[in-house]
Amino acid sequence: MHVGASSGRSDRGAGASVFVDRRVTVFSANGRLDQVGELAGVTSVGVRGADSVYVVDQRKASAPKDKLLDMTSVSRLFPITEWLGLLLATGIRGEGRALAHEATNQAGKFCSKLGYEMSADVLAQWIADRTKIWTQYGAKRPSGVVAMILGIDEEKETPQLSTCDPAGYFLSHKAASAGQRDREAVNFLEKKTKNNPSLSFQETVQVRVFSFI
Repeated sequence: MHVGASSGRSDRGAGASVFVDRRVTVFSANGRLDQVGELAGVTSVGVRGADSVYVVDQRKASAPKDKLLDMTSVSRLFPITEWLGLLLATGIRGEGRALAHEATNQAGKFCSKLGYEMSADVLAQWIADRTKIWTQYGAKRPSGVVAMILGIDEEKETPQLSTCDPAGYFLSHKAASAGQRDREAVNFLEKKTKNNPSLSFQETVQVRVFSFI
């Protein structure tokens, strides 16, 4: 499948029994935007504990020229407010930075208007509304970003972790993963949190680190 194929054509490979539409804003039979799935790169993991929330992602130098980079300058985690952060879980880095910039502005407007900080679930809903719009226009492609939103609710003082995909679908999680190896990471997280849904600070750190081993 190729992103950006002519909008009026569809592919049926030789001997294939599944009809696939190549237009970038058409959902496949399983409800996914298949073109966006091709963007899955690094794996990111988020874990919410009883009093903390942690995320971890990979830094890769795949191309020879990338080996000349100062890897400390490569980050997918963006601070939004004192209480909020946004992780570009997987996708196009430039769009992740643009999304973080818009989210920072939106959080600032929210606080100025209402007098208290925006929570992670409210920010996730705003991002979902924003990304959903881009799936409704034939001449536009959807956002190439899977976002992971984390923060501490200022009023309740409880940790929050949410994800939002390019289709505009968002969920809150005890633990979450996105990227190339997300299925393996989710299986590990399910086992670790099954008998202990409320992790302590130390347990939260251990789970998110061991999920990459």
